[in-house]
Amino acid sequence: MNFEAAREIMVDSQIRPNDVSDPEFVHAFLKTPREAFVPATRKPVAYSELEIETSEGRALWTPRDTAKLLKAAAIKPTDIVLVIGAGAGYETALISHLAETVIALEDSAELVDAMSDRFASLGFDRAVAVEGKLEDGLADQGPFDVIYVCGMVETVPQAWKDQLAEGGRLALVQLEPDSVGRGRVYTKAGETVSSRYAFDAFPPKFAQFDRKKAFVF
Repeated sequence: MNFEAAREIMVDSQIRPNDVSDPEFVHAFLKTPREAFVPATRKPVAYSELEIETSEGRALWTPRDTAKLLKAAAIKPTDIVLVIGAGAGYETALISHLAETVIALEDSAELVDAMSDRFASLGFDRAVAVEGKLEDGLADQGPFDVIYVCGMVETVPQAWKDQLAEGGRLALVQLEPDSVGRGRVYTKAGETVSSRYAFDAFPPKFAQFDRKKAFVF
């Protein structure tokens, strides 16, 4: 299979038509081999308009959703970025083309080791993988200009907001009480963190950030 041609078709059919045509984003998608981040049996559909499970509880989003959240995060070349729940590391690899440094946080040593090997073999030297609790973020490496979350969440841990630099952005998709997933960007200004709506999406969810169910008689 010609993965390079498939990558170009993905960009032209799934990313550009969804209002992500900035040269830096197009470059990032064209230079990141999505097939290297999916299980061997899924490589033939790596560039399809599909969500692809990469390990238990982790999945690549559709290219459209990933591209729109990356654009909403407004990542700059000087930014230090933290990726929460990085999974196989695809989003981290994309961001490494856009930012100065990107740190991939995972709660499994196995996933961290696999990501580290993958980044090294593909030459992504601006990306590093570390192990830790997702809900805690990575306080000792912050503050961060951007925190990017790789799974839909219902609740947003305060630690993530606290680890934003001044003007920092927290980019995620949040499942809201009306059961609609909405891409949101939380921005820190002084002591305030406010959010803005970016787009609708319904990517795979991180169950550990579900709202606590209220007891009903």
